[in-house]
Amino acid sequence: MKLSFSAASPFARKVRIAAIELGLIDKIEFTPATVAPGQANEDYSRITPLKKLPVLITNDGDVILDSYVIVEYLNEMGGGSLIPDYGPRRWKAKTNHSLINGMLDSMLLCRYEKMVRPQGLQWQAWSDDHWNRAWTGMARFENMPEVLNGPFDISQIGLVCVLGYADFRFADCGWRKAYPKLDAFHQKMLERPSVKISVPPLA
Repeated sequence: MKLSFSAASPFARKVRIAAIELGLIDKIEFTPATVAPGQANEDYSRITPLKKLPVLITNDGDVILDSYVIVEYLNEMGGGSLIPDYGPRRWKAKTNHSLINGMLDSMLLCRYEKMVRPQGLQWQAWSDDHWNRAWTGMARFENMPEVLNGPFDISQIGLVCVLGYADFRFADCGWRKAYPKLDAFHQKMLERPSVKISVPPLA
């Protein structure tokens, strides 16, 4: 299998953590890819018109899009339990992950607004709104002990990637002081080899 990725991508990190946990990391060839707003990448666009990371190409040549779908595919392949099979826990995990992915999308848009959009065209209120979505999402997880203290699954993997991306791109945002339970959760998660190995490089 081949996975397009960037070491800076929290979405690709999610897949890397899952692959390590499932014992599948050695079955994946990691292919670096660069995607950015306003920059053409025709080769990658032929793989996915959305130009988003990551993408998994299976041994049969099938293209699997979206980090959650890739984790679900790997989880099935590895016979794992990162995504509950059925019942209320499954729908709760999927809902939590949808919130997490939305938080990551908003954080990425804040990054683009600050670093990519030309000076004079930046929209501060829009950026503030997106940051508030991520920030209030953290507040919600701060008060969800069933996630913070629950089994290691897609919700915990995704939350680790949110907090790691906050450290990576928004180091001065103060999330650790604002959310001490998330800080304790993150420190505990860093004891897992899959989480520690996949920490993004220094910005």
